[in-house]
Amino acid sequence: MSAAQARRAAVAAQGFGGPARRGRATRATLAAGARRLGLLQLDSVNVAVRAHYAPLFSRLGPYDRDALDALAWPQTPAERRRRTMVEYWVHEASLLPIEDWPLFRWRMRDNEARESRWLGAALDHRPDVLQAVHDVVAEHGPLEAGEVGEVLGDAGDRRARAYGGWWQRSDIKVACEHLFATGVLTTGTRRGFRRAYELAERVLPPEVHAREPDRDEAMRTLIGKAAGVLGVATEPDLRDYYRLPPAESQAAVAELVDAGELVPVDVEGWSAPAYRPSDVRLPRRVTGRALLAPFDPLIWFRARTLRIFDFHYRIGIYTPAEKRTHGYYVFPFLLDGRLVARVDLKADRAAGVLRVPGAFLEPGAPEARVADELAGELATMAAWLELEGVVVEGGDHADALRQAVKAQAATAQAVSAGGWT
Repeated sequence: MSAAQARRAAVAAQGFGGPARRGRATRATLAAGARRLGLLQLDSVNVAVRAHYAPLFSRLGPYDRDALDALAWPQTPAERRRRTMVEYWVHEASLLPIEDWPLFRWRMRDNEARESRWLGAALDHRPDVLQAVHDVVAEHGPLEAGEVGEVLGDAGDRRARAYGGWWQRSDIKVACEHLFATGVLTTGTRRGFRRAYELAERVLPPEVHAREPDRDEAMRTLIGKAAGVLGVATEPDLRDYYRLPPAESQAAVAELVDAGELVPVDVEGWSAPAYRPSDVRLPRRVTGRALLAPFDPLIWFRARTLRIFDFHYRIGIYTPAEKRTHGYYVFPFLLDGRLVARVDLKADRAAGVLRVPGAFLEPGAPEARVADELAGELATMAAWLELEGVVVEGGDHADALRQAVKAQAATAQAVSAGGWT
């Protein structure tokens, strides 16, 4: 397989390069999109848009974010009946299709077997904390950790203040997180992006909660899912998607090869063996454009991103300001199957604009076309985020992009004023 074929296969498998995005995505479309990807990574950073919203926008276009929230964190009985996603530790903290939750029972059992040092400290302080938290959630859930503390009379837990640092949490928060990690609790809903815990058995359909897949079966299923969404991948690529143990991932790949479900391939320029699903789509060309958030599954494994796109990418939020090369929250720009630019984005809600603190063109990319396509996608994103416009500031692509943004805004204004169609 040539490097170009592998790149097109990877992009197409991720849901890009298909028909042009038309209309506004429905709840059914959103549920299907999330199911195709297998997970939506969660992250608390909200400088542009929260991480779990962006991948479906990139693939489906503008949609109602409240509709996605209702599928993941329902607030009413009617919404709860239509719930399609649930939270668990998958790639990182993630939303996954509700029917896939049992595939991680092995991880839940592993988490139960190895208690974190924070849980150990909590049990030292209060041996009954797990049972106490469980009982309160069972009676009153869904509850945030602070609300559990209020019921138990532990609001303002002095240890939460004494520990210092957000990861050194109160005994009650640690207990909630441990029960979440072991599958006893899950997220019933979220309020202000804060997790409200609920018994897993009350969130999951009974037939889903009752499923107990064999560990080896779960590994094979997850590797198969990862292969389907990656198109062509090395074993470490497949393993990373759901963060599987290396030895078990390698065994699952070998078993799927023996079964004919995965086909070994040599990819031009790749140093490691690769695998593709037997029914993988190998398009002759890929078209379309998309802004990719830092936690988008097409680019989250940085070694794979470099190998496939020759695109070195690091998220700036973990880098001191003076050492950042392209900005704080940088979105690569995908155009016709290639990463051709990157833009640092910030939703300035006070000013009502989508700011571009930095815009950078990749070597060899056509400046004028990239500027025009990128300006159009930024305008689409701004409208989706209910912002009134795009403001381009710095970067080596800023001048060309700024001109394209202004030209498109002027055209849109003229159409609106003149009633053109």
